[in-house]
Amino acid sequence: MQYQTTTDEIGKVFTKLTVINRADQILTENGIIPPEQVRSITLENVLVDTGATTLCLPADVIAKLGLKLLKEVNVATAVGIGRARIFEDAKISLCDREGTFECLELPGSSDALLGVIPLEALGLEPDLRNQRLKVLPDETTDTYWTIL
Repeated sequence: MQYQTTTDEIGKVFTKLTVINRADQILTENGIIPPEQVRSITLENVLVDTGATTLCLPADVIAKLGLKLLKEVNVATAVGIGRARIFEDAKISLCDREGTFECLELPGSSDALLGVIPLEALGLEPDLRNQRLKVLPDETTDTYWTIL
């Protein structure tokens, strides 16, 4: 199954995704906060970036979601090694698939990036020729889930 993504630039895949604060969802499930207090945001034109390891979100998006700081790490960037903050409990939803991941904070007002760890975990693959995300099968013998 193919999901439509925007094709603003040749050879790139952009998609829409929703990010939810998973910790808020747990509080709702335990009756501590009402469902309307679960923080979430829908992002348009998120670049599918196979050069990025994980989900990368701008600082303002992380702040709106109220994600919890997990750690600081060294990261390799186009301009060299730098420091970045990693946040936890970012639940993403796209292409009828969901998963909870750590996310790396991007400096300034950078656009969000969707890296290889969430792509692989959700069974999504960029189709550069058609500028779409390809949803890999999960219910047949051709499943993307493997245990080797």
